[in-house]
Amino acid sequence: MAVSDLILIRHGESLGNVAAAEAYASGGEVIEVGCRDADVELSATGVEQAEALGPGLAPLIDDDTPTQVWSSTYVRALQTAQLSLASAGAALPVRRDERLRDRELGVLDLLTWTGVVNRFPQEAERRRWLGKFYHRPPGGESWADVVLRVRSFLSDLAALPEGTRAVVFCHDALVLTFRYVCEDLTEHEVLEIGQASPVKNVSITHLTRVEGEWQVERYNDVRHLEQTDAPVTRHPGDIDDPQQS
Repeated sequence: MAVSDLILIRHGESLGNVAAAEAYASGGEVIEVGCRDADVELSATGVEQAEALGPGLAPLIDDDTPTQVWSSTYVRALQTAQLSLASAGAALPVRRDERLRDRELGVLDLLTWTGVVNRFPQEAERRRWLGKFYHRPPGGESWADVVLRVRSFLSDLAALPEGTRAVVFCHDALVLTFRYVCEDLTEHEVLEIGQASPVKNVSITHLTRVEGEWQVERYNDVRHLEQTDAPVTRHPGDIDDPQQS
């Protein structure tokens, strides 16, 4: 692979994150968002986080290393890319790639785990049996399906000039599946990482390639938020069975 650095950034807090937190706190079954997942925007906190990301991102891209930027096609990721690059003073074009979109949940979209159990009890049992990594909701994707997208994207990066830095704005499941592929992790290893340290909003995960092998320079880093007193938020972006997560 020609890419020497891979910088993965989760989007800022979204209105969907806020709605999900409210639904879980109230014991509700449905996450009230009011639009399709692709159109969910950043919350006011998410905008503040994206702007605070700029100073943290600037040192990573402010040199002579050729840098290219990609984003999920989902609005919250694109907003994060645009706001943070502007804050960093970086005039880099953002390439949109649908392979970087969030995991699709199919019939379980906009449901809390309580909603899944009450409305799709058989699907809840399938989730428990297959586990988080391999369960594919009807009309949706498993984590393994997302891995196929990530492998395809990484394969395309091989055509870039040697030493290129790739900056990717995406979603929490994507950050973890990039690590799964690049580090050759097992199903259990990647899920343990996600459980022990859930991907924070606008966190930076930096992988470098040394002698053909990927190494993690930092994971889930939000020092840029702490240095500017911007809010640090930890919103899980996936439906979780409390018995397995």
